[in-house]
Amino acid sequence: MTYAVRRIEPGEWRQLRALRLEALQDSPTAFGTTPADAAALADEVWQQQAEQAASSPTTATFIAVAADGRWVGMAGSAPVEVVAGTYCIQGVYVTPAHRGRAAGLAARLVDAAITWARDVTDASWLTLGVHEDNERAQAFYRRIGFTGTGKVVPCRLNPARNITILGYEKFRLTTAR
Repeated sequence: MTYAVRRIEPGEWRQLRALRLEALQDSPTAFGTTPADAAALADEVWQQQAEQAASSPTTATFIAVAADGRWVGMAGSAPVEVVAGTYCIQGVYVTPAHRGRAAGLAARLVDAAITWARDVTDASWLTLGVHEDNERAQAFYRRIGFTGTGKVVPCRLNPARNITILGYEKFRLTTAR
């Protein structure tokens, strides 16, 4: 199947909302909010999120669009507010019917987010967080070049569980961490 991977456009808030709600229903522990909380957001909030993801110089969301025009995946890149000089990959999701190594869609989405962060920011470090129980996601991220940092943080939705922080050492090859 053929996919277009591109940055979201400002007016695409309805599609962003639909895909994000699908992601939260499909993988409720993978993201920092609940499906109910996201569904309760006003249209204006979704419009602002789409606008920011499309045009912000510091945050971007990339989407995968199938040949039929349906959105089937997303990945974002944003600064880590509490760690200067650090960006993170966030909100990675591919619909179940489009997952797997053969399509390579998740890797293309993450690559778009990494490339954007490398090209438009001066961040020296790139990370992401993955739920400790999500072995499939951890294996995927390690396969595409992320490595363990030894850091864990409590899961926002269940502080008794942890988020494992992985780093992308190839982000700035001249910067040692």
